[in-house]
Amino acid sequence: MSISKILNSLEKSWERDDILSNLKKGLGTEEIVNEFLVKNEKQIKELNSLLRPEDIDLLNQVEQLSTCESKLINEIKNLNYLKNNENHQILNHKNIASSNRFSFNKISSFMINWSNKFVVIALLTISAIALSKQAWA
Repeated sequence: MSISKILNSLEKSWERDDILSNLKKGLGTEEIVNEFLVKNEKQIKELNSLLRPEDIDLLNQVEQLSTCESKLINEIKNLNYLKNNENHQILNHKNIASSNRFSFNKISSFMINWSNKFVVIALLTISAIALSKQAWA
């Protein structure tokens, strides 16, 4: 079997929606990865036997890219957490006289949280596209 066929098969086995669903159910990342390895052991061994040294270098680069993206997501999450804490402290210390002002703050807070989630989703999508292109290269 060729590398591209094996990668396509493994990609189909690694459904992101299923992974997210398993995470929401409380499964740990190691548990999910181990289950994937067991289910796809034959294909992974075959892929491993077909890999050349330059392919290993590419895998190392993809791993570094994933680590960078993970750190970026963590930093964005931490910034959002700090910003939300600051917003909550400011709201707690001020008396809001007008209900219109209160509604504006709720809308503003909603937009800040929504835009951060959008950035994370965009980063994950870009990452998935980049990884797919590298796998096909």
